[in-house]
Amino acid sequence: MQVYDDNYFMKQALREAQLAFDSGEVPVGAVVVADHQIIGRGHNSTEQLNDVTAHAEIIALTAASNYLQSKYLHRCTLYVTLEPCVMCAGALYWSQISRVVFGAQDDKRGFIRYGKDLLHPRTRLEFGVEMDACAHLLKAFFAQKR
Repeated sequence: MQVYDDNYFMKQALREAQLAFDSGEVPVGAVVVADHQIIGRGHNSTEQLNDVTAHAEIIALTAASNYLQSKYLHRCTLYVTLEPCVMCAGALYWSQISRVVFGAQDDKRGFIRYGKDLLHPRTRLEFGVEMDACAHLLKAFFAQKR
């Protein structure tokens, strides 16, 4: 019997991150979940789409909004392999998503250094799920680039 918990859904986000890695993109992946079902997926596609806004989170949010036919993502959780940047935190704020779970921290570009209040006041934030696996994929990507 499959257990649909935070680790399961972060592993699904890691699958998305691997797709980005395989395409030469920074390996960040995201999934949006509602009622234990993935309703949106995305991975970084900035190079492929020649679009600086094509972050994993933005693509997953758009897919989830299309699925729900709503700009608001109440009762949804975003699982993302890397701490969102300020741009993505802004999109998360406007989506009013209920929960954000990320794996690896981003000390240079992550939004937390600017304050957790960049997220909607009702959004719960959790991190560290599958952190080692998320960080390992990112380190492998940048080691390959050097």
